[in-house]
Amino acid sequence: MTRLATDDDSALAQRAPQREGEGRRALITGLRGFTGHYLAQELAAAGYRVFGTVMPGEDTGPDSQSDIFAVDLCDRDAVAAMVAEARPDVVAHLAGIAFVGHANVEAIYRVNVVGTRNLLEALSAGVHRPTSVLLASSANIYGNADVAVIDESVPPAPANDYAVSKLAMEYMARLWMDKLPITIVRPFNYTGVGQAENFLLPKIVNHFRRNEKRIELGNLAIARDFSDVRMVARSYRRLLAAAPAGEAFNVCSGTPHSLSSVIETMGEIAGYRIDVQVNPAFVRANDVLQLTGSNRKLAAVIGDLAPIPLHETLDWMYRA
Repeated sequence: MTRLATDDDSALAQRAPQREGEGRRALITGLRGFTGHYLAQELAAAGYRVFGTVMPGEDTGPDSQSDIFAVDLCDRDAVAAMVAEARPDVVAHLAGIAFVGHANVEAIYRVNVVGTRNLLEALSAGVHRPTSVLLASSANIYGNADVAVIDESVPPAPANDYAVSKLAMEYMARLWMDKLPITIVRPFNYTGVGQAENFLLPKIVNHFRRNEKRIELGNLAIARDFSDVRMVARSYRRLLAAAPAGEAFNVCSGTPHSLSSVIETMGEIAGYRIDVQVNPAFVRANDVLQLTGSNRKLAAVIGDLAPIPLHETLDWMYRA
């Protein structure tokens, strides 16, 4: 016997919450990058259909080929064709060179500035305009700030080419803010499972995972505000939904951790002490000594960030 729909059924249907991304399309540049992987999971869980870019020749993995575009962001025409096909409602631009010590300085500027400009131009010229465009900058733009905690009002003072490229990207993006709903994020250091070993924390964790007795590091005086990549991805998703156009936000935990404390924590997790040696080749003359951020502005827009304690992140990485 078929049950007829009742007024109660209609009321329940009306009260059923719709996921924020239901029926919407999200584009992530740098989909196969460290952060792109976690943001794709966040957006898909929120109901978005996720599209992404990878570099030409890069393995696209098991995902549907129709939702992945192999495109060099420095190829203006290819970027325009990709945007026209993807027709994204929200865009997270994560693609770029993210390693401060990258050897090819010209590539840093070309990819981080020109590649971003090509994307913004294509989005602005398209028939289907996105409701939110998130651009990933970096807390490195602040350089060696002379304040204990850095908020978004601290003047930029970039101390390396990577940081200069990100600040240049921010200034270039201002040319498009009257045409696109652009939000800039300045993430402080963050880590998690899947980050390359040329970054500091994965290098340390993997030494302990291999039970090595000795590790060579650079400047032991540095202290960083480390976050978990899962919190960062969650913050990006919420910002894409809130779409605070024209604003820049620090993405950070608000808690600094010295390199020595990280080594000590990993020793507790792994159950042994490692011999730390300073290799002068790893010490940069223009290294930023301390980066600690304020996340008050971000929390005021997206709510409680619920930072994951660094000990939990390191343990997750160690046991992965």
